[in-house]
Amino acid sequence: MNIRSLSRGDGVVTGAAVLLFIASFLPLYSTFATSLIAWESLPLLMSVYLAGIAAAALIILGRALPQPPKVLGLELNQIGTLLSIFAAWTVFWSLVSSGGPSAGLILGLLAALVLAAGAIATPLVPALSAPLLGAPKPQTPGAYGTGPQPGYGYPGAQQQPQGQGYGYPGGQQTDPSQQSYGGQQPAPADATAGGAQGAAAPAEFAAFWFAVPVARPLYGEDGSPSPIAELAPGTWYLAVDQRGQALIAQTQDGRRGVLQDTTGIQRG
Repeated sequence: MNIRSLSRGDGVVTGAAVLLFIASFLPLYSTFATSLIAWESLPLLMSVYLAGIAAAALIILGRALPQPPKVLGLELNQIGTLLSIFAAWTVFWSLVSSGGPSAGLILGLLAALVLAAGAIATPLVPALSAPLLGAPKPQTPGAYGTGPQPGYGYPGAQQQPQGQGYGYPGGQQTDPSQQSYGGQQPAPADATAGGAQGAAAPAEFAAFWFAVPVARPLYGEDGSPSPIAELAPGTWYLAVDQRGQALIAQTQDGRRGVLQDTTGIQRG
């Protein structure tokens, strides 16, 4: 799970869950003689406070996992959204029937409403669907193309594939004007035998690091319509080959697949 794949709306959902947890320790029905909290009222605890926290956890897992499981045909974030609406509905009628305002129910209602609104509006509002954490900037190589080695998944890592060239951080640098899409090298003009000028030989692909601007699916190389992983913004991936306008990308765990949408990618 990569936290950089979370959106601002997911941050709102997480904050609402924290408020629900705090509200569970505040009085529900406060009188001069006694003060009851949610942990002493099992129906309210399970149907409002813990239900809301569980809804937030399902929403975060459903959007952060590369391949979230489905339950009865529904994704985890969809189940979490329905559960958040149920929690808000329950705490509203609990406050109406309480006979008087109380800190636990009022804060619980506000948190549940924010939780449900964040879950519903995140896919619809661009400001909420924007990444929670910005993409890290590529590291500037030092003298002679060397620099810090943060590890696999970032430009300048020690794992260097064969045939590295322009576009692979730390690799041999050539004139960018001589590069084609994906870091391919142009073929020499005198590639034909006998000195006669003819068709150029196919260029070799040079692997390079890249990052996606938004989360994008990675499909299997066998042409399967179901994605095998999801590329998250803020993480560097390795392009190992090119297939038309698509790229063959490799994730940090070694899985390879086809990135069909390459618009707006950031090269390392």
